[in-house]
Amino acid sequence: MTARRALAGLAALLLAACGDAGARHASCGVAPPPLPVPGSAAGMVAIPAGEMLMGAAALQPGEGPATRVTVAAFRMDATDVTNAQFAAFVAATGYVTRAERGPLPSSLVFVPPEGRVDLSDPSQWWRIVPGADWRRPQGPGSSIAGRDDLPVVHIAYEDALAYAAWLGRDLPTEAEWEYAARGGIDGARYVWGDAAPDDGAPRANTWQGYFPLQDTGSDGFKASPSPVGCYAPNGYGLYDMAGNVWQWTKDVWRPGLDPDALEPETASYDPADPDAAQRVIKGGSFLCADNYCMRYRPAARTAASAGDGASHIGFRTVLRENNRQEASAREGTP
Repeated sequence: MTARRALAGLAALLLAACGDAGARHASCGVAPPPLPVPGSAAGMVAIPAGEMLMGAAALQPGEGPATRVTVAAFRMDATDVTNAQFAAFVAATGYVTRAERGPLPSSLVFVPPEGRVDLSDPSQWWRIVPGADWRRPQGPGSSIAGRDDLPVVHIAYEDALAYAAWLGRDLPTEAEWEYAARGGIDGARYVWGDAAPDDGAPRANTWQGYFPLQDTGSDGFKASPSPVGCYAPNGYGLYDMAGNVWQWTKDVWRPGLDPDALEPETASYDPADPDAAQRVIKGGSFLCADNYCMRYRPAARTAASAGDGASHIGFRTVLRENNRQEASAREGTP
């Protein structure tokens, strides 16, 4: 490939990442999730109580040791929270996200690099872009117009928690998230099981090609989030529990899966950075490729700074029985 052709390909990829990604995938036929209403469980699916083998023999650092855990029943959003849903929250409350505050409002945006890359240096494809936020995902000049059903991004941990609290809900613990992502298939590497798909249909919005230089888009999208519900749901009826955008959990980050420390509100602990405020994110994103990340698996996990958002991090909420009881107590209802 000539240098000119390579640069042309990179330019096309950057345009796709900056708001003109291809048309909706043919399988994007699900109805948009309902707009949020405090106290309502609309758009959520019931996850039964049960056990699972949490974690795995590590393919990436921090994924083990695998441990059997028990999870109580709860409800979870069928999809990631969308731009339309988050906009409704902002309209109702006037909430201002972390990326929109401060002396220099900004957020992290993926920008494809040119030429050779060192995969150990993410600064080659991440940029702190002034003016980037959930309304302007690639920075000034971009918008979410016409993208109501895409997952909202550039959401910091406290932003996600504020949205959940407004609805009388919460963010999932890491154990709840992983249990839900497995869809009733215990011990499988992928959310659709370990059997190879036999119909040729893409199973998630991930990166095809050599990351971070070229995404072929064979799953229907090039270096861009997809509308929620474009791919088949898992066994519990949950969409996009692999790929598309990372999702916040309540658990603080530890460099290994410690079954005796699965308490989400304890102090963050990473020997390499003991003062960092980091939370576990799960699910991978449209930037995960076979040659890099490969975290579109239930057991996969990584850390994210709780105070920052990025163009590939979103979230979904959960509703537990204790959330309902707390809401009833506040309202004085039985």
